[in-house]
Amino acid sequence: QVQLVESGGGLVQAGDSLRLSCAASGRTFSSYAMGWFRQAPGKEREFVSATTWTGNGTAYVSSAKGRFTISTDNAKNTVYLQMNSLKPEDTAVYYCAAGRVLDARPGLYDYWGQGTRVTVSS
Repeated sequence: QVQLVESGGGLVQAGDSLRLSCAASGRTFSSYAMGWFRQAPGKEREFVSATTWTGNGTAYVSSAKGRFTISTDNAKNTVYLQMNSLKPEDTAVYYCAAGRVLDARPGLYDYWGQGTRVTVSS
């Protein structure tokens, strides 16, 4: 059974940091790209960042560049999203996803986690 389990969300103040984790299990994901997406209330799901397990390819949405860092721990089959200098507009449910190509389009991702909520107060 394929599982992506996110954790690390919470309620923080503007300027604080959070680290989201996504633990992958149930199959070999080494050939997959891993992405983070987010969905705010009333909005469409939005690409945040993605990486390969080798780290030789990463991508970020422009609003995350310089503040967020995506990384992997291959031994733990875990992907992280370090989020610094959080802003109220970062408030959303954050989802981890696995897809065959590193891409910003959510439709190209095959597996999804259940999401973890991030709330940033001003």
